[in-house]
Amino acid sequence: MSEPTGAPYAPPPGAYVLPPGYVPGAQYAPPPGYGAPAAYALPPSYGAPATRGSSVLGLVALWAALIAAVGTSIVGAVAGWSIGLGVGTEFATSPLDANFDWSILSPVRGWVLTGESAFWTGTVVGICAIVLGIAAIVKNQRRGAGIAAVIIAALGPIVFAVGVQVLIATGLAAGTSVAG
Repeated sequence: MSEPTGAPYAPPPGAYVLPPGYVPGAQYAPPPGYGAPAAYALPPSYGAPATRGSSVLGLVALWAALIAAVGTSIVGAVAGWSIGLGVGTEFATSPLDANFDWSILSPVRGWVLTGESAFWTGTVVGICAIVLGIAAIVKNQRRGAGIAAVIIAALGPIVFAVGVQVLIATGLAAGTSVAG
C-alpha cells in the first residue's frame, strides 16, 4: 500500500467531470420563466385497488355448482337405485360372461334415460359453474363464493359417480333378495 502524497486527486484523462457547484441529491429551482414540472402520477385505474363489483356472479356460480354436484347426483342415485331394483332378478340369474345382454335394461329404460339425463345436465351445468366461478374470482365479485363454486363443481363428477355406483349396487342387492 502506498503512502498518501498529499496531492489532490486528479481524474484520469477522458473521464467525466462534474460541473462546478454540483451537489448530489440537491433540488434545483427551475430556470426563470419555467414552472415547476408536474409530478408524474399513475392514472387512477392503475394505482387504485380493485373495487368490489356486484355479488351476483359468484352467487350464480355457487348455485350452479350446487345444482350440478348435489342435485344431479341425487337424481342419478335415485335412478341408479330404481335400475338396480328393477333388473336385480335378471342380473342375478344371467351368466356373467364377456357378452353382456343389454336387453335386461329394457324394463327400466325410463330410469336409464333419467340417469343419463342427470349425468349430462350435471356435466353442462358443472362446466358453466366452473367458468362463472373463475370469472367471479378474476372480477372480484364474491371471490369466496367463486372459489367454492370451482371446488364444488370440480368434485361434482366424483360425488355423482360414487352416489350412482353405491345405489346401483344397493338396488341390485335389494332386487336380488326380493326375488330369492
